[in-house]
Amino acid sequence: MPTFDQHLQEKTGISPENAAILTEGLRTGLIKKGEFLSRQGDVCDYTFFVETGLLRAYTLDEQGKEHIIQFAPEGWLISDRSSAYFNEPSDFFIEAIEDSEVVFLDPAFNDRASAISTNYRHFNNLALQNHIRHLQKRINLLLGATAEARYLDFIKTYPDLTLRVPQWMIASFLGITPEGLSRVRKELARKNFKPGRS
Repeated sequence: MPTFDQHLQEKTGISPENAAILTEGLRTGLIKKGEFLSRQGDVCDYTFFVETGLLRAYTLDEQGKEHIIQFAPEGWLISDRSSAYFNEPSDFFIEAIEDSEVVFLDPAFNDRASAISTNYRHFNNLALQNHIRHLQKRINLLLGATAEARYLDFIKTYPDLTLRVPQWMIASFLGITPEGLSRVRKELARKNFKPGRS
């Protein structure tokens, strides 16, 4: 799996020298399964890049039920942007589902990288627009799509997670019950669907 240094070079076109400058001194850490990087009500000071492992962001409703907002496997970023960039209490918990190697990026990291590289500035703007696009798609799916359509989109977005996370977490992400997810999977099996097939 790529390190954050390699990720910068491959995705943004930053030179190895500039990537080394940007990553020098960044905080990294091994987060054990079940440990939290941020909790609801705290200010989320960082964006987290996953070098190895798997994180999730979730919120709790008034009844104490979990609603998973995002998974972050290797090579993904995860944060509460409102909290990190506007210094507001976070709405989310960010937790390790697996033992994870994580790089901590402070809110000023993008400014430093953009000052060094116009390529990074372009990449970051594109990444932000893509993030917004995916959020809009996710809202649309939750509001209007069938459970089967949501599950198929989950497989497309996270192709390797069906075997890495408990089914109840997938159901939480999809906004359905575990029993509902089981029915979807049985119906897809009846249609001879296999992940990865078009």
